[in-house]
Amino acid sequence: MDIKKKKLDKLTCFKAYDIRGKLDDEITPDIAYKIGRAYGIYTKANKVVVGSDIRLSSNSLKIALSDGLMDSGVDVLDIGTVGTEEVYFATSYLNCDGGIEITASHNPKNYNGMKLVREMSKPISGDTGLHEIREIAENEEGFEIKETKGKYQRISILDKYIEHLMTYVTLSNFKPLKLVVNSGNGVAGHVIDEIELIFNNNNIPVDIIKVHHQPDGNFPNGIPNPLLPECREDTRKAVIDYNADMGIAFDGDFDRCFLFDEKGNFIEGYYIVGLLAEAFLNKNPKAKIIHDPRLYWNTIDIVEKGNGIPILSKTGHAFIKERMRQEDAVYGGEMSAHHYFRDFSYCDSGMIPWLLVAELLCMKGQSLSSLVVDMIEKYPSSGEINVKLANPNLAIERVLNKYSESAVRKDFTDGISMEFTNWRFNLRSSNTEPVIRLNVESKGDIELMRLMTKEILDVLQN
Repeated sequence: MDIKKKKLDKLTCFKAYDIRGKLDDEITPDIAYKIGRAYGIYTKANKVVVGSDIRLSSNSLKIALSDGLMDSGVDVLDIGTVGTEEVYFATSYLNCDGGIEITASHNPKNYNGMKLVREMSKPISGDTGLHEIREIAENEEGFEIKETKGKYQRISILDKYIEHLMTYVTLSNFKPLKLVVNSGNGVAGHVIDEIELIFNNNNIPVDIIKVHHQPDGNFPNGIPNPLLPECREDTRKAVIDYNADMGIAFDGDFDRCFLFDEKGNFIEGYYIVGLLAEAFLNKNPKAKIIHDPRLYWNTIDIVEKGNGIPILSKTGHAFIKERMRQEDAVYGGEMSAHHYFRDFSYCDSGMIPWLLVAELLCMKGQSLSSLVVDMIEKYPSSGEINVKLANPNLAIERVLNKYSESAVRKDFTDGISMEFTNWRFNLRSSNTEPVIRLNVESKGDIELMRLMTKEILDVLQN
């Protein structure tokens, strides 16, 4: 391919945890090529897995990235149009030196990006090599073409990936179940088809109703981002129309799934962390469970009742994964719908959570709403509230001054966490924009939670 020879300006597509930017500006085939070169030079990899989501620009970026890798002497194994977790799985399963997924997940159509891992699917982020890769790409340091160019091979690991997914559940535990699955015209559909085939071939009475199932990079039904309330209506409506037991919706690269109860109500990710912690402790007594600082009273309650060990980690996939490896934790969960699994190379998966929750519904013989209602009543929460401010640091200082003396416990693992007798909050600054993120929860007092949420917002904005 024709690669420009001029050196790049600062690459603004490099973020705190991944690579992401506007097409034809922050990310182009030229930039993708140079990232491939830099990745190969920095990691000294011999063999790397690549994959791409369904965005219209993803394949051309993957080709350019692969050219860059091969010009750095790296053999490329292209696993096709896949979700991010399929790259994670392939990297570990094939014992490769790294993996790269071309994806912008839930960002608008005019964006794309990359998620990078090294051997054993260990994350490459700001603190673990991403800055160094950016500097090499910007300066074109060591860009001489290798005498031995890497080879390219197209392969499939789908069968082995599906086989691994199904190890998390026992098929005989499933009873008649009707599930709505909204792939959002992203790349999840082919995996859902394979799981459905396994259910059918084993006479498991799980009926899957597919919504926006066909992959389409034009995203005719909107960008798949179920964190936004306006992106939930189609799943909610289908659950009600088909009288389903549960709704499942994915983001674009399906490393996150979002669940709806049998009434079509969206279930906050915080309470799903509690459900999954319970599911793992049923199978792994006394296991360690990792959670983030934003909301955690419900998680700690469930883990301790299940004789598990709750462990606090800083928010963010790189931090959670590192802590899980340190602790050999069986599961880690964030309220943002990222769920991490020890036996999945400590990586996040959007497929494993819904399989586990579906199995739990069958084993308990209860609806999803009945499984979470006690949690929601016992620990009502605000959900994450984002506040744009001109001076975030000054606003946080005002909150510190108001609540510091009366707090019974303070923690600065990630932003500010303060606990009081029957309520608590976490306040964090964004890494990339002048935004503060607030989460509040209480012990069984929804009015107190709402009151304190409003009070903190007033302090922040005044």
